[in-house]
Amino acid sequence: MSLYLVAEGRFAEKKKWWWFPFNVRPNVTAELPLIFGPFLVGSLWILKYTYGKFNLYLLINLLVDSVFTYFGIEWFKKIGYVSLVRLTKFQLSLVFLIKTFLLYGFQVVYERYFLQKASSITK
Repeated sequence: MSLYLVAEGRFAEKKKWWWFPFNVRPNVTAELPLIFGPFLVGSLWILKYTYGKFNLYLLINLLVDSVFTYFGIEWFKKIGYVSLVRLTKFQLSLVFLIKTFLLYGFQVVYERYFLQKASSITK
């Protein structure tokens, strides 16, 4: 998922969805601390504790993503870290929702096909 977020960040940068006023280093975007920090850790924890209970997974993701979208973005904008340019907060929520489904779907496919194959090979 983090690799997807890096690719999405590059795409979003070209489409000017959001703007980070600085880079951590040349060719390293300022969104990497978010991607490999709270997004990665939060996604892993939410998936770990809600996997198999899709409605709960969806509800918790909607809550966390909404708090980030409607409060976190405002705080980041206030401190000069990031601001939305061509994306509304509602559209950002939809982007998060797509990622929510992608992550859960990937985990289902991974467990169904890759872990089953691995367990049948070891038997």
